[in-house]
Amino acid sequence: MKIGIDKLAFATTDKYMDLRELAAARNVDPDKYTIGIGQDLQAVVPPTQDIVTLAAAAAQKLLTPAIAQRISTVIVATESGIDNSKAAAIYVKHLLGLGDFVRTVELKEACYSATAGLQFARGIVALNPQEEVLVIAADIARYGLNTPGEVTQGAGAVAMIVSQNPRVLAIEDTSVSLTKDIMDFWRPLYATEAFVDGKYSTSVYIDCFREVLTRYQQLTGRPLADFSALLFHLPFTKMGKKALEAVLGDRADATAERFRRALAASQAACRQVGNLYTGSLYLALMSYLQNGEAQAGDRLGLFSYGSGAEGEFFTGILQPGFADYVLPLSSALRDRQQVSVAEYERLFNQQLGMTAEDINFSTEGDSAPFVLAGQKDHQRQYRAN
Repeated sequence: MKIGIDKLAFATTDKYMDLRELAAARNVDPDKYTIGIGQDLQAVVPPTQDIVTLAAAAAQKLLTPAIAQRISTVIVATESGIDNSKAAAIYVKHLLGLGDFVRTVELKEACYSATAGLQFARGIVALNPQEEVLVIAADIARYGLNTPGEVTQGAGAVAMIVSQNPRVLAIEDTSVSLTKDIMDFWRPLYATEAFVDGKYSTSVYIDCFREVLTRYQQLTGRPLADFSALLFHLPFTKMGKKALEAVLGDRADATAERFRRALAASQAACRQVGNLYTGSLYLALMSYLQNGEAQAGDRLGLFSYGSGAEGEFFTGILQPGFADYVLPLSSALRDRQQVSVAEYERLFNQQLGMTAEDINFSTEGDSAPFVLAGQKDHQRQYRAN
């Protein structure tokens, strides 16, 4: 039985900032951001948006009444959780109007957990083939104003339906996971911004990719030439290039050049949004499918990574007609308003954060389908817009 991704959709905020303007405001050469880091634009988060509203907005694009009836489980993967106890998936389930006989859970392991959610969903469908699972990767990457990580912020959500007989990507059985206790990136419970050792994290990422890919090839005997593309978790797009070149070296054969073209296609959307944490790999997948040379029957290799650290390499086969079930990124990226650096800083400082106060947000300027209207009696107030 084939099991995998049946449909894919993406949502982000309706505001963005040009990183060349941020570079000017921070007295930095813009090439450091656009070439050195590989980012052009960055999603800006108004206080009326958080991971719940972003997750619900992405998932709503996938749902029909028939699909909603078949969903048995909602998994939200995030490292931007809004509650230490209650799963974000419960709020999302409510906003989407799903029935009460639905399992909901939230998963966490830095940027990796959406892949865990995908694999768990495969297991659920294998046991109950008539069921479908809604897996959502939703995050807000937040490092602080005037910090080294500021340029790698971002926000958004990727939602996917996992089912039997998938129409996008059939996940193959062999995968390789690797976990090590490493302090390259973490966020204690008392912090709203992450702690990160950027150079160390990059080297850990590359080493992890090499290890899981080598182990996968040992298990399967499959050469790189068997893949049409290798896709990466892209916290910033240059990271994927570093990992790919660490494996390719000075190779310039047809396989190597195909991988480089595929990487560029996968980076296109990520350059315009920024870091999605758990969703970055799956936004890269969507970007490749809509901008690359993908064809039905292609085998894709996917590298998922979460600091702390955990990585996984897995593979999938593109299905006939896959393009019809990957919702266009163009509308989500086109229908946005550019804001100034000053406006970005104002909105950044208005986030709800860790406060016990009652707060009411004006939602008039937010065009998203779901909004965070504020907080009352320690409870976030969500509603359809």
